[in-house]
Amino acid sequence: MSLRIYNTLSRELEEFSPLQPGRVRMYVCGMTVYDLCHLGHARSMIAFDVVQRWLKASGYAVTYVRNITDIDDKIIRRAVENGETIRSLTDRMIDALHEDADALGIERPTHEPRATDYIPQMLSMIGTLEKKGLAYRSDNGDVNYAVRKFPGYGKLSGKSIDELHAGERVAVLDGKDDPLDPVLWKSAKASEPEEVKWASEFGPGRPGWHIECSAMACELLGETLDIHGGGEDLQFPHHENEIAQSEGATGKPLANYWMHNGFIVTDNEKMSKSLGNFFLIRDVLKKYDAETIRFFVVRAHYRRPLNYSDVHLDDARASLKRLYTALDLVAPQAVAIDWSDPYAARFKAAMDEDFATPEAVAVLFDLAGEVNRTQSPAQAGLLKALGGCLNILQDDPTRFLRAGTTLDEATIQAQIDARAAAKAAKNFAEADRIRNDLLAQGIVLKDSPTGTTWAAAQ
Repeated sequence: MSLRIYNTLSRELEEFSPLQPGRVRMYVCGMTVYDLCHLGHARSMIAFDVVQRWLKASGYAVTYVRNITDIDDKIIRRAVENGETIRSLTDRMIDALHEDADALGIERPTHEPRATDYIPQMLSMIGTLEKKGLAYRSDNGDVNYAVRKFPGYGKLSGKSIDELHAGERVAVLDGKDDPLDPVLWKSAKASEPEEVKWASEFGPGRPGWHIECSAMACELLGETLDIHGGGEDLQFPHHENEIAQSEGATGKPLANYWMHNGFIVTDNEKMSKSLGNFFLIRDVLKKYDAETIRFFVVRAHYRRPLNYSDVHLDDARASLKRLYTALDLVAPQAVAIDWSDPYAARFKAAMDEDFATPEAVAVLFDLAGEVNRTQSPAQAGLLKALGGCLNILQDDPTRFLRAGTTLDEATIQAQIDARAAAKAAKNFAEADRIRNDLLAQGIVLKDSPTGTTWAAAQ
């Protein structure tokens, strides 16, 4: 079975066929770096990290671009509030982004372009659009894109321009022919810092948000991409505008496959800074280990909403411990994945069906059960190798299972020895007391023919 991807553009599962055999060009919209990243950002980064990992595991050479927006209204406003330069703020937030992403086991993309490094490419594309009659200059000095002159506008969202206008009380034109027209170039304002004003044939100013991705994607990956991705909130207007700009300039499809990940929600509301219902990645990492957070994300399908709560993260931790318990039972043998193995074949079939990680994780639990029964080092090795496709189960099992304990190992071992002595003396009441005392302190004992081991309780 070959890989199938749900294409937002066609609203269907489609067999994946890259433009160039064996190679994939993927662009994913990244962060606007005015603040620290929250779990909603982590959801998108992990989702597409899994995508690019599976593409590589499937034998593709992947060029993965995830951009950074380092100039926009929020960034300017925050820098002014902080009394710092734009560059100081964005450098600091990019460093924090990398710290959070690295902690979650997210591979760095092949390219991570900053918008401010691609101003010439943006201006060139804007000039092309103006020459083609798709862009116009407003009286206020802005340059806007004329959406009504692009016949395909609305094809990603599945709505016509008139439908997209439905519900508007008052059309806010702000120098535009149509309120849907995105700004390509924003004229400089006297109140704005000089560092956000670039010289151009349109006058001093800065780029609009949407043109950034159009220009960077084209520069780094070519006029047509294999995959373009991002959060579902970017489908309209951001990705719709990208299509209009890029295809208007080149006359070629921007991307053959469009992928959008679902939200992390709290109380059925999208997690976002504007709603104030967000949880910073680094704050959640103070309470839960990185692999638990990653596992919480990957055991849900990337297109589905994911409800955040401590209860769900506690459950993810407990489930992950079940997998690690199987690996702790027998030392895994290093193996290359044999995709004809029944478990590996089922795992592959799940991932090849639109990256269905819930079904793939279910295969891991079935395999863990087999490891528990057979105590086979080869099967334990396969469990670890398949988990590696999702970047889980790569920690030392004993370390993972014992993480979070407050007692030192020497104290725990002394209690285990005392319990063994009590059992040898047939003082089972004392043995039970020691077990229960350790359990009350968050230590679970496990007896086996080879002795007693311990792990941290949930």
